[in-house]
Amino acid sequence: MKAIKTIGVLTSGGDAPGMNAAIRAVVRTAAFHKLKCVAIFQGYQGLIDDVTRVMTPRSVNNIINKGGTMLKSARCLEFRTKEGRKKAFETIQKHEIDALVVIGGDGSFTGAMIFQKEFDLPVIGIPGTIDNDIYGTSHTLGYDTALNTVTEAIDKIRDTASSHNRLFFVEVMGRDAGHIALNAGIGSGAEEILIPEENMGLDRLLESLKRSEKSGKSSSIVVIAEGDKTGKNVFEIASYVEKNLPYYEVRVSVLGHMQRGGAPSCFDRVLASRMGVYAIETLLEGKSNLMVGIKDDNMILTQLDKAIKGKSKINKELIRVSDILTI
Repeated sequence: MKAIKTIGVLTSGGDAPGMNAAIRAVVRTAAFHKLKCVAIFQGYQGLIDDVTRVMTPRSVNNIINKGGTMLKSARCLEFRTKEGRKKAFETIQKHEIDALVVIGGDGSFTGAMIFQKEFDLPVIGIPGTIDNDIYGTSHTLGYDTALNTVTEAIDKIRDTASSHNRLFFVEVMGRDAGHIALNAGIGSGAEEILIPEENMGLDRLLESLKRSEKSGKSSSIVVIAEGDKTGKNVFEIASYVEKNLPYYEVRVSVLGHMQRGGAPSCFDRVLASRMGVYAIETLLEGKSNLMVGIKDDNMILTQLDKAIKGKSKINKELIRVSDILTI
């Protein structure tokens, strides 16, 4: 690998709290090591269209506390073609970028891996997604903030549920992973938690809700991951329960994209800072095609292909805790 003098950085895919803190860390770590840093706006589309700017430590003032991404993000179908990637590499050559840091999820990493293979450009990935569904790290950027956002929202919904003796079904994000639902469900004291990894089934859900009602609970919260397979969707599940348990007044709340927004938590700010520093230092060590992650509070590296193909595992201990505490 040739000596690195210029680093490129971009954010891609869905935004997540902590991305700005990671950008800040990449830019300032590059400056610390006397490297030039070129920011690429609007993800891979910006790489194709040459929407770039040289960044200095002062360029990233006052962004560590901001949600979203100052570099913007966009889906880019053109980058999936060889012609599109060739245009992107022309931008790399024009600005003499020697290595690339990609902040995003598995789709972003797939693009980075293909790009690296075709043009032999060193790349390092930083996992940024609230879903926490990437293999090779116990926490992705934005996950902790999303948990706090969801827990706060459910706390407020519970006030209404208790006041009106209602059963609320609260759908949370997570794509095909139940990390947000399981952790936020326990943190907010939900009566039931439905996640893709554990197919509860409608009959078991009914039995659980019947037990809750008989035990004296006048209101209940059921947290559902958006990828849960119990029913076609949260509204179908709510309708089924309302039909079979008429004494419940059922309501549905889909939290949606509010879970992605907001100022990042302290945990996400610190994690993003550590990942940004580690990404640059990993490149300077001559390594490539890796994703930085965290495990047992230590920074680790995972091959990009394993991060993409691997599956994050749900914590079985948390499922057991949830079952005990919903009595």
